[in-house]
Amino acid sequence: MAEHSESDSKGESFMDTIVEKLHSDDSSSSSFESDSDKNPKSSVKTKIFRLFGREKPLHKVFGGGKPADIFLWRNKKISAGVLVGATAIWILFELVEYHLLTLVCHILILLLATLFLWSNATTFIKKSSPHIPEVQLPEEPFLEVASALRIEINRALAVLRDIASGKDLKKFLGVVVGLWISSILGSCCNFLTLLYISVVLLHTVPVLYEKYGDQVDSLSEKAMIEIKKQYAVFDSKVLSKIPKGPLKDKKRA
Repeated sequence: MAEHSESDSKGESFMDTIVEKLHSDDSSSSSFESDSDKNPKSSVKTKIFRLFGREKPLHKVFGGGKPADIFLWRNKKISAGVLVGATAIWILFELVEYHLLTLVCHILILLLATLFLWSNATTFIKKSSPHIPEVQLPEEPFLEVASALRIEINRALAVLRDIASGKDLKKFLGVVVGLWISSILGSCCNFLTLLYISVVLLHTVPVLYEKYGDQVDSLSEKAMIEIKKQYAVFDSKVLSKIPKGPLKDKKRA
């Protein structure tokens, strides 16, 4: 009986070791899978093509503040108000052919006449002069706008200087084509119309791209592949045959 019980205990201990081994293998495999899921280097990532190499969300591309909210219609009342105001100004100056100085003078005449009549009526009825509020423009917003404008102008000048240095022919050709298209648009319509078109595009294109961005990126990727093929052909047939300038003299030892 003692030998029989000893053999049973050995068999049970052997089975226990097998079960523990299986559990340890399962836990190690599951931990390996979880580690591979957590480690981004282990999984193969496919880079998604984004228009203009965009990596941030569209809201952050526009600065993530109130201008981004307006362009992306986060606040529909303000966005619609800006668009309606720009349309009214364009109709007033372009279609009705109202002049800016005339409009300013008429607004000031109407404002002064209203305040003058209101002041006299209040004095006649209440026997006391009304309190006309003092209006002063704050200094900080104008300084912030001027500083932001200065930074953008300096950045544009730095980009133009980099292009003029002759380091990147592709960028040079792109800027020349863009300026040429802008000159054609400028000859077709005036500055106010171009400004209004820019406002309309800023209020329509970003929100449409945010909604249909995947489809646009897919088509843009195909277009960029085709453009690169055509540029490679143009480079091999035309640009590569242009004689290069003399090489710089080597430094003397």
